[in-house]
Amino acid sequence: YAAQPFFGSAVAAIRRRSVNMDVPISIGILLATGLSVVNTFTHAHEAYFDSALMLLFFLLLGRFLDENMRRRTAMEAETLATLRSDSAVRVGADGALTEVPVSRIQAGDIVLVRPGERVPVDGRIAAGSSEIDRSLVTGETTPVHVVAGEMVHAGMINGFGALTVQVTAAVEGTLLAEIERLIGEAQSTKAGALRLADRAARAYAPVVHSAAALSFAGWMMVGADWSYALVIAIAVLIITCPCALALAIPAVQVVAAGRLFRNGILLNSGDAIERLAAVDTIVFDKTGTLTTPDPRLVAASDGDASRLSRAGRLALASRHPLAKALARAAGAVEPYPGAREHAGEGVCVEVEGREMRLGSPVFAGVSGHAVADLRALHPTASLIAFADGAGEPVVYAMAQTLKSDALETVRRLEARGYRIEILSGDRAPAVEAVARALGVANFQAEIDPAGKIERLQALAAAEGRTVLMVGDGLNDAPSLAAAHVSLSPVSAAHVAQAAADAVFLGDRLAPVAMALGVSRAARRLMMQNLAIAVVYNAIAVPIAVLGCVTPLVAAAAMSGSSLIVTVNAVRLRQLVKNPRETAEKAGARPVAIRPEVAR
Repeated sequence: YAAQPFFGSAVAAIRRRSVNMDVPISIGILLATGLSVVNTFTHAHEAYFDSALMLLFFLLLGRFLDENMRRRTAMEAETLATLRSDSAVRVGADGALTEVPVSRIQAGDIVLVRPGERVPVDGRIAAGSSEIDRSLVTGETTPVHVVAGEMVHAGMINGFGALTVQVTAAVEGTLLAEIERLIGEAQSTKAGALRLADRAARAYAPVVHSAAALSFAGWMMVGADWSYALVIAIAVLIITCPCALALAIPAVQVVAAGRLFRNGILLNSGDAIERLAAVDTIVFDKTGTLTTPDPRLVAASDGDASRLSRAGRLALASRHPLAKALARAAGAVEPYPGAREHAGEGVCVEVEGREMRLGSPVFAGVSGHAVADLRALHPTASLIAFADGAGEPVVYAMAQTLKSDALETVRRLEARGYRIEILSGDRAPAVEAVARALGVANFQAEIDPAGKIERLQALAAAEGRTVLMVGDGLNDAPSLAAAHVSLSPVSAAHVAQAAADAVFLGDRLAPVAMALGVSRAARRLMMQNLAIAVVYNAIAVPIAVLGCVTPLVAAAAMSGSSLIVTVNAVRLRQLVKNPRETAEKAGARPVAIRPEVAR
């Protein structure tokens, strides 16, 4: 009963006229068990039930871990479904509003998207203005101001204003549907790759079966009794039972997965370690991967801490991401009572007879000269201004900053020989600034999900590269699925986590280097274990064929070879050091882009 998964897989492989690792495993289990049953009823001395059970225990343990990892990817379709709207508000020719299922919306219809709602369709804004969360396309969480004539896509979140949208696509043909299609195609392509153990089985199984058959035939030809010839053939099969070969890969995978787990790296795919070991190129998304996902205060036209404190308290009354970031920077906890928000402009409040304003530079009454000066120093930053009547309004520059160990990690990876690229949907100046800070020469900006996949395919096909994709946004999900292997931070969108082969915890990038280091060491141990299994068989098979090994000795030898590859796998714990610990012992410190005050 316990061997049913292996029997089913072996039968399926034979029906396809192919051989996988489960074929020799199934034959070995059946022969060991069958011979043990016969010997038990005939009162023979040897029985091999323990050998079959030991093999099954280790194999089922590895299979359980593999299936548990794969089950997590089933969340992906459910998560994508939450981004779709079930209904939309259609605007009739007479202006009447009717809520209808999205499936009944057609191209050319007019729909109303209220503030705070998710856009149900792809379309062009016919009337209204608002701010839209476009992270679905660009990965950027900072809302973008949109007006009539601009495109919006299903799954985006509307901000403060009502929008009237002329539909271009409702169900099929939307950007969200395209992302689902790209993910599905990428995962089906990746699923076709053969694992290392199955590639070894294709060469191993025919040799073993032929050796057993030839042993039986050879001893029959020299006049041996058929029962004696059968015992020798069974001894050959038992001594070559692929315990060592079957454990060569899973034993290392279990140890490697445990090492990664202790360092905050969770595997979604059973063969992620094998694929990570083959990587020679690493492609990073920018926002949320190399940089912090939320904007931070990087500069101010006035460094007065008391004004920053007042601006932070007023910022608590706004829902805008820049205001929230300013409130965090100021450490504000108590908002001003009676603050009013002006949609699309900012917030204001009257304190002790004096009006204070926080919002766009125009709303706060900032001169164009002051804005130009700060913009020149920080071209990629977003600006928010504060006026309190205590002098010239102060302008704050808010921007995403590099993660604390981004530079350290990129340098370490380049030193190991990896090629680094950056692909981002953000504006070119912002991407170029990050690439320059990290010393990365290859980068592309303003690239959509399909464009990212095209670049990954070009790296693989045209340049022969094996690519690791590291990203966190919903727009990264197709490229995470399409890459040879992929990683995603735990702060990523759920769809991105499900599409990735592994997820790492924390807000540092050191786990990327750790995963690659462990995987390379694991790959070496896998190859060593396969070599041990081959050498063992090269020595044991001739001895068994010559009739010098009884089935009992064969079972002991088989168990010994399994123990050797298991002990070798455990060596992985001592082979790879934690890169963060290594850096700290060497006196290195994380490099960060720190906030500065413009004078």
